[in-house]
Parts: sequence; structure tokens; C-alpha cells
Amino acid sequence: MLDNFKRRSVFKEYFLIILGSFVMGYAIKNILDPVNLVTGGVSGFAVIFNGLWSVPLWITNTALNIPLFIITYIIKGKNFMIKTIVATTALSVALAVIPEHSIINDGDILLSAIFGGIVMGVGTGLVFMNRATTGGTDMMAADIQHFMRHKSVAQILMVLDGMVVLLGAGIFGINKALYAVISVFLVTAISDRIIDGLKFGKVLYIISDKSTEIADRIMAEMERGVTAIKAKGMYTGNDKQMLYVVVQSREVPQVKDIIYEVDRDAFLILSNATEVVGEGFIEREDA
Repeated sequence: MLDNFKRRSVFKEYFLIILGSFVMGYAIKNILDPVNLVTGGVSGFAVIFNGLWSVPLWITNTALNIPLFIITYIIKGKNFMIKTIVATTALSVALAVIPEHSIINDGDILLSAIFGGIVMGVGTGLVFMNRATTGGTDMMAADIQHFMRHKSVAQILMVLDGMVVLLGAGIFGINKALYAVISVFLVTAISDRIIDGLKFGKVLYIISDKSTEIADRIMAEMERGVTAIKAKGMYTGNDKQMLYVVVQSREVPQVKDIIYEVDRDAFLILSNATEVVGEGFIEREDA
């Protein structure tokens, strides 16, 4: 049973990595490249090389990643590299096989920058949240984040991509570079939001004279852990138990139903947890 769960979990991770890579490939090939928007990364170099010498996007994406693979293998280890190779291969395949057509027919650069940044951010977030990268500056950002744990990969990537955007400014002009800044900002904001969205949780503090019954039902019906904390009502002077529960956002209605079915007079505080690491939420990353 556990092996089946692990296999499903691994399959889901790789599916999302490949899906995210294809979403990124679509954004690069059919939204950003048609208007020569250099939004950073190896994909930005690919757009530059394609614009200058008509080098196919997938060739540049593949060739520039080889030295970074070696460095990342040393720093991040085998498991990370396997996922990154899958993501990078999927992106190169996407750039090669996705039909070439611009969905923004009038060449509106602002619309391309905004929509391209959003689509690219979704794809990047799907890849990052499964602890992979698509190579290039994504991989470099993950390597740097290994030593700068207080920064997210997306934040470091924004700085690296900004440098590539400056290079693109010298080739395609400052106006397009400024439009590209919009895309880079959106990619960072969207991908960070996708990553953090999976880490969010809800914290419930419950004070009730029927705390034991409430805790038993939450543990039995929702399979969530409950912690009892000794408390004292300063107005009444009575000793009480305060229950501490962390659940996912979608589970809040169910836990509230349980609480008020047991005790209509229960006192409840609901707050946000910006990151929850542990069983039932996000696994701890040792890498």
C-alpha cells in the first residue's frame, strides 16, 4: 500500500514537471520569441541567438546546459539532477515539437509581456514546486539558493534573469528590455505564489469544555494531529484545554462543522500559516 502511494506520488511529480516544462516551452516559442522578448535564462539566450543567427531555440537550450549539469550534480545530488534532466529534456522537446504560431497576432509587445510572463510563471512554478529546474539560470538559481536559504529560487532567478535582460537590451533595444522586465516580474510573482500556495495552511485554536470529544473526532474523521495546550481563563480563573490544529485550507469547513456539532459555544480562532512542513503537508527538503 505504501509502495503504491509512493509510486503515485513520484508519477505525479514527474507529470507536473513535464507539464510545467511544456507550458514554459509554449510561452517561449509562441508568445515571447515572436516579439523578441528576452526574459532571461537560457531561454533568453536562445531568443537572442535565434534573432541574430536563426539558431533553433531547442539547440541553444540544450547546449548551454551541459556545464551547469555537472556543477549542479556536485551541489544538489542525484535525485535533483534526475528531475532537472527530465525537465530540461521536456523543455527542449517542447521547443522542438510545439507548433509555431503566435497567438497575439498584432504583435502587441505589452500584451505579450504580460500574458507571456503569466504563462511562463505558471510553468516555472509547476517545475520548481516539484524540486526541479529546467536548467540554465533556473538551475544556477537553485545552486545559489543552496547557500542562500533565506531567498527563494524565484527571487534569485529574477536577479539572474535581469542580467540577461540587460544583454538583450543591447541587441533588441531598451524598449523591449523594459517590456521584458514586466515579464520577469510576473514570472517571479506567479511562480513564487504557486510554490507558496502549496505550503499555506490554516491554524485553528479551539477552546471548549468538550475539547477531548472535538479532538477525538478531528483525529478520527480527518486524520489530523491535535495538540492540547493547558490554558487558564483569567476572567473566570478556570483551567481549560486549548486545542491547536493545523489543516489545509480546503479542510477548514469540515473541521468547523465538527467543532460546532460537538459544542455550539466553542471559542475558535482561525489564522494563516504561511508555511507548513511535515507529514500531510510539504516534505522537508534535505538538499
